Amino acid sequence: MTDKTPPTTDSDDAIMDLSRALIPLGSAFFPVGEVVKTQSYAFLLLKDFTLLAFSAAIEPFRIANQLSQKPLYRWSVVSEDGRPVRSSSGVEIAADAALSSTGKDTVIFACSGNLSGGNPAKSTLAFLHRHNRTGGALGGICTGAVALAQAGLLDGRTFTLHWECHPGFAERFEHLPPSKRRFEIDGRIMTCGGGAASADMAISIIRKDHGDAFAAIVADMCLLRDDAGANLAQRTSIGSVLHTRNPGLIEIVRLMTDNIETPLTMEELAERVGYTMRHIERQFQRCLGVTPTRFYQNLRLDHARSLITDTDLTLFEIAAACGFNTKSHFSKVFTRRFGSPPSRVHHRRRGKGGEA
Repeated sequence: MTDKTPPTTDSDDAIMDLSRALIPLGSAFFPVGEVVKTQSYAFLLLKDFTLLAFSAAIEPFRIANQLSQKPLYRWSVVSEDGRPVRSSSGVEIAADAALSSTGKDTVIFACSGNLSGGNPAKSTLAFLHRHNRTGGALGGICTGAVALAQAGLLDGRTFTLHWECHPGFAERFEHLPPSKRRFEIDGRIMTCGGGAASADMAISIIRKDHGDAFAAIVADMCLLRDDAGANLAQRTSIGSVLHTRNPGLIEIVRLMTDNIETPLTMEELAERVGYTMRHIERQFQRCLGVTPTRFYQNLRLDHARSLITDTDLTLFEIAAACGFNTKSHFSKVFTRRFGSPPSRVHHRRRGKGGEA
C-alpha cells in the first residue's frame, strides 16, 4: 500500500509541536497571523542561577502563546548534565534534557546568578562556542554574560549583566565593558541584567516577531509598563537616589563614582563643580546627613565589598583598587562600615581559612 502522507512543511512542524508548546486557555485574546515556525528557546540553568530572572524570561513567551492561542514559542530547561539545578534561593528546578541535546535552531539562554557564572565546565563553553559558530543564537540572563565571555563570544559585542556584578566583571574581563542598560540585543547575542529586565528582553523579542500592539498586550498581562521598546538604565538615576535635583551635588557624586581607584581630593571636587568646600559640606549634610568625605569613603568601601564577593583578587589588590594606601587602614574602615573585617568576608566567600 502506497503511503499518501504529504511531506511536512514548516507550518506542519509548528502544528505538530503544539503539544510541546504550552498554550494555556485564558479570557484575554489577541489574534496574530499564521504561525510559520514555532520559535524554540532552551534555558541553560547553571549553579546558583537566579530564579526570578529565569521565570521572568519565560512568562512573556507563555503569555504570548496564551493570548494568541497559537504555538508561537516553545521552551525547554536544560542543564549541563540533564540533572536538576539548585537556584540561589535553594529551589531546585528539574531539567528536561542535557545541553548536548540542543539543536542549532534553538536559542540558548545561559542563566546564572553570581559572577562565577555557575562555573560552567569546559565542555559547556565549547558547546556554546560551537553553537555560535554554526549559526545558533545565544543569550545571557542576569550574569549569564559571564559564560558567554568565557566562551569567547562577547568580543566586539554590546552586552550587559546585572549592575551589582559590573565592578567584578570589569576586573575579570578588562577588555569587555558591559552596557548599563537593562538588556542588549546585538545580532545573535542577547543579554539582560536579570530580574524584570528578563521580561523586558523577552517582550522586545516578541515585539520584533509580532509587532508593537501584541507586545504591548503581553506587557499588560505581565503588569509591566511597555514604552514601545524603551530600554532604560538598570539603576535609578543618581538624582533620584539622593532625593535631590541639585545639579552640583549630583555632579559631585558622579565624579566620586567615576574615580574610585584614584580618589579625587575635596579641593579637586570643589574646583570641578565651581563650589567652595564649605558649600559642599553644607549640601552633603543637609541632603544626605553625612560629610562628603565619609560619603566618598563609603562608595569606595561598597565597591571593595563587591570585589571581595565577586573576584579572586587579594585583599591587598582590592584595597589598592579602591583607593586605600594600606591594607590596615582599609580593614579598619571596612569593619566600621560592615561590622566585620574584610578578611572574614573574604574567607567566607572562598569557604576556607587562609587568606588569598
